[in-house]
Amino acid sequence: MSQITIISVCYNSTGVLPEMLSSIPEGVPTILVDNGSDDIETVRLLAKAHDATLVESPENIGFGRACNLGAAKATSDLLLFLNPDSHLLPGALDALQEGADNHPDASAFNPAILDRKGAPRFRRYSVIIPRNETLPRKTANSDFELPVLVGAAFLVRREAFEAVGGFDPEIFLYHEDDDLSLRLKAGCGPLYYIHNAQMRHARGKSSPGSPAIAGLKGWYMGQSRVYVARKHEVPMAFGRALASALLQMLSPVVLFSARKRAKQWAFLRGVWHGRNARPAPFRP
Repeated sequence: MSQITIISVCYNSTGVLPEMLSSIPEGVPTILVDNGSDDIETVRLLAKAHDATLVESPENIGFGRACNLGAAKATSDLLLFLNPDSHLLPGALDALQEGADNHPDASAFNPAILDRKGAPRFRRYSVIIPRNETLPRKTANSDFELPVLVGAAFLVRREAFEAVGGFDPEIFLYHEDDDLSLRLKAGCGPLYYIHNAQMRHARGKSSPGSPAIAGLKGWYMGQSRVYVARKHEVPMAFGRALASALLQMLSPVVLFSARKRAKQWAFLRGVWHGRNARPAPFRP
């Protein structure tokens, strides 16, 4: 287990951070990167109580940049980027280590992320990849290759992470996991789901929920979608994102939820803002 270092980026996450830290077995190197939280004093106390290294950023520099800061402090062979609203189940790290050993050609991995009913979830597709690369619906009962990874619990070989330059610092939030997945797969080896490694993820609970926060997340989601799609040369990247944003605005759920309405309006604005993004195309 000592071959894995856990890196977790937190931003006003003290409501969920204690449970995540408590799920990490004693002695596992853990690095917390605080992204300018208002509750930094509590984060410091939690880091000290759990013997975690704390890296403090005076401001929110974005998820990918913060992950890169944490990775720069790690020396282990494997890095596990773990969201603060995640919870590792017993034996998860041992199973991830075993999975990495069993698939030496693979560059990065996801554990089984259990839903509320205890069924494992995994990424079958992304708006960034071609439809013919979408994974068919299947029941997970063993390890298998994935087209793209979930960022909530992203295990990567440090050598591979450094070889591709880590997370793209130009992506503030959202789709950074898609981008890193595709670069790793193209340059370092396939991506794998490890069935016996299990965790739970609260999804979106790593920072407080409100219409304002939802709007901020929606804006970055829209901007990042266009940026990453263009970076990976997805045809009609802006047009597809715009069509998706407009279609989602028609959902009845949006009409009756202030938080969802704020998020979708902001997503539309983020997509529009991203129309001028011209990232250097990624070509393996």
